[in-house]
Amino acid sequence: MKEWWVQVGLLSVPLLAVYLHIPPPKLSPALLSWRSSGRYFTYKDQNIFYRDSTGAVGSSDIVVLLHGFPTSSYDWCKIWEGLTQRFHRVIALDFVGFGFSDKPRPHRYSIFEQASIVEGLVRHLGLHHQRINLLSHDYGDTVAQELLHRSLQPLTLWLLFFLSGMLTRLLSCRSELFFSFFPGLGQSSGPTRSLRRQSTGTCGQRCGPTTAIFILQYINQRKKHRDRWVGALMSTSVPLHLIYGPLDPVNPHPEFLQLYKKVLPMSTVSVLDDHISHYPQLEDPTGFLNAYLNFINSF
Repeated sequence: MKEWWVQVGLLSVPLLAVYLHIPPPKLSPALLSWRSSGRYFTYKDQNIFYRDSTGAVGSSDIVVLLHGFPTSSYDWCKIWEGLTQRFHRVIALDFVGFGFSDKPRPHRYSIFEQASIVEGLVRHLGLHHQRINLLSHDYGDTVAQELLHRSLQPLTLWLLFFLSGMLTRLLSCRSELFFSFFPGLGQSSGPTRSLRRQSTGTCGQRCGPTTAIFILQYINQRKKHRDRWVGALMSTSVPLHLIYGPLDPVNPHPEFLQLYKKVLPMSTVSVLDDHISHYPQLEDPTGFLNAYLNFINSF
């Protein structure tokens, strides 16, 4: 009798082939509306989806939102309107491989590429000389950390997220981060203020299993580049703020908070209600938004 794993393999191949030829489900009216209100820009032949809303009159503040794995920009839908009442520009993108952006395969997906895409979007929008507030979650936290590292030389800048993924024994690095610095992504002229973290998750369009396999290499990248990304966090002079759901299985309570406060004692923290888990911006959008705005308005 053949080994069990051979049988499983023989069965899996045709099932996978069938799956890959199943058309994606129809988009809901909400997702169709989300897509129709967005745009695309091109980064190295890849079409990248983004939304850019003009909000508060009289404010010059800009916030860029970075989603997690395996999610998309739609994760921010419940707080989008609230953010537009505070910020002049609210911007979110779907990373390559996610949501409505291209999903090339095979492809060497990397945190470094995603960070360059964010920088490319900021340049595309003509905002590279302005202060950018960055709100990130999960996978987006690591992208934010790479952006932080790039902006460090010769100073130190911002952020918070990786901590959960990298420090709590690489607890899986899911959480959310907000960070702000001046004068622009990829630049390095002056720390400013803010950062915070939390979590999220779900894709606007199906990410096929093979695409997900390529993207999941980010787990190994986190381990390989731990010193680079955690070091950026620990070196920053930018104020940090963590928004945390105590029921988060990825960053268990109270161990995660204890480690976070030990590693980043300068950071402030907002702990949401006991029943809030890994997606606070979806589970408790009002509490999440209030915590975020209280932090941002404290400067």
